[in-house]
Amino acid sequence: MAASLSTWVSAFRLRTLPLALASIGMGSFLAASVHQFNGVVFGLCALTTILLQVLSNLANDYGDSIHGADSVERKGPLRAVQAGHISSHAMRNAVILFSVLSLLTGLGLLYVALKDALVQTFVTFFGLGILSIIAAITYTAGKKPYGYAGLGDISVLIFFGYVATLGTFYLYTHTIDWINLLPATATGFLSVGVLNVNNIRDIESDRNAGKFSIPVRIGRSKAVIYHWLLLSLAMLCAIIYVIATYHSPWQFLFLLVTPLLIKIGRGVSKDSHIDPYLKQMALTTLLFVILFGIGQLL
Repeated sequence: MAASLSTWVSAFRLRTLPLALASIGMGSFLAASVHQFNGVVFGLCALTTILLQVLSNLANDYGDSIHGADSVERKGPLRAVQAGHISSHAMRNAVILFSVLSLLTGLGLLYVALKDALVQTFVTFFGLGILSIIAAITYTAGKKPYGYAGLGDISVLIFFGYVATLGTFYLYTHTIDWINLLPATATGFLSVGVLNVNNIRDIESDRNAGKFSIPVRIGRSKAVIYHWLLLSLAMLCAIIYVIATYHSPWQFLFLLVTPLLIKIGRGVSKDSHIDPYLKQMALTTLLFVILFGIGQLL
């Protein structure tokens, strides 16, 4: 029997979307701060990013069910394939569908943003788009998923931090400003923090399935220290950027998220049930970007 619409929406894992929007949001705010914002480009960026995130979630559902990480020992919400709500075949087809949709919207984005750019630039961004799709799928799917080798953190830093932020900024401005590496790194570290909460939660089931995430490799106590390090370095990068580009005290507006990050860090450190902090971490990352961006514009 075909899965219901509500089952598919649940499989999309909408609570992860704030994280995806945070990445392109940072690049958009940075572009707006130099008066280079374009609403059409933003809309296509957001749509493509959302499709890529959903693709990643579906591929993760499919891949973990195949490799055994989604077992009865897993502490997070039941996945669709694991629970038998969606067949592996249907999920595989959904992964293909969202790969195609991501590619099509990405091509539309590049046409609008880079229609006057050099062919080499278009080809470079097209290649980055293909890599993003491949990375979304092969995190847990395929014969040798890189997430099972503990490489998910570096992938998130690269794609949610540098590719999304710096790439989005370039689509607006057709320039690269290397000082933007700092806010890109900040966004990337917070995004890795979201993944780290997920991996700490699933440490036992991942270990049993042979998924060697960072927490599995270093243990829960060191993974908590690693989490605090990610949060601290993210804020430090943002502070250094503001000092280097200072023009208004409003630029420090992002510091308002500090109590929230501390609350999440303490929860991850002390609570046995940390799944709620996954959503909180994603929303706090988006709030960080919004406050950072507003501070840049004021």
